[in-house]
Amino acid sequence: MTIFTRAAGLAAAGIIAVLSGLGPAEAEDTGFDLSPEQAGRIHVDSNPEAITALPADYTFVTPGKLTVATAPGGPPLNTYATDARTVVGADPDYASAIAESLGLELELVPIAWADWPLGLTSGKYDAVISNVGVTEERKEKFDFSTYRQGLHGFFVKADSPITEISEPKDVAGLSVTVGAGTNQERILLEWNKLNEAAGLKPIDLQYHDDEAARLVALRSGRVDVIVQPHAQLVFIAARDKDIKRVGTLSAGWPERSDVAITTRKGSGLAHALTVATNGLIADGTYRKILDRWQLAEEALPKSETNPPGLPKF
Repeated sequence: MTIFTRAAGLAAAGIIAVLSGLGPAEAEDTGFDLSPEQAGRIHVDSNPEAITALPADYTFVTPGKLTVATAPGGPPLNTYATDARTVVGADPDYASAIAESLGLELELVPIAWADWPLGLTSGKYDAVISNVGVTEERKEKFDFSTYRQGLHGFFVKADSPITEISEPKDVAGLSVTVGAGTNQERILLEWNKLNEAAGLKPIDLQYHDDEAARLVALRSGRVDVIVQPHAQLVFIAARDKDIKRVGTLSAGWPERSDVAITTRKGSGLAHALTVATNGLIADGTYRKILDRWQLAEEALPKSETNPPGLPKF
């Protein structure tokens, strides 16, 4: 690792620690293992069917290794460990299991989120495993092998009388904090139309620019509900223990929207990755990985190659 890469990793880890409120001494309190050793990581045997599905003419970036890019954006999906250099989380665990299924060693490359499309198309890595959602626009340039549902979470204060949000009528008359221009806002505006057509009270949408402001609004009682990507709120709930989940929402509502391994269009790698994922689902390893990071709600019944994605809105 170069001095520059090391410094970049430390800087990124510092930013994530500030945003998440996480320090090394606090990691154990969350129920998540954020140590660099990852003693609890789940390992698997190679999957002959997945290996056979690899295209004969595919050349890996590094022979014998699956080079995977991931953007450390925060726990529990992918974040820097307490050593401020090792990337850990649900996505790295999943990447490790996929590499082992293919009989390969994992080479995990931390990147900035904005860099993944160019890095992938230019051949810097074999795949991206970093909470990338399937969209119709992205499918024009990339292939996808799904491995999780893309979910938003509805969370409330731990002592809130609200117990469940699963459909539009459940938020009628409630105040909900969202970010302007987000997918969550788009969906809730559609829910508002349905509620108004049914003669129900509208949703009181409250706009806040960032997660910290949304959480302050919720905890102070200025809003009833916060909605944003599910995994982020799972970690916050485990860390702070003052909010609770009352429901989830597909990022592609009214359709399901999935998160996928992303590979170069036409590389032929996607099919083998789908086979590998379905092997992990079948033998129970997949569920164990999600359970380890408290993301069981995001489980898929099966992996698919290039399924319908979010449309161009």
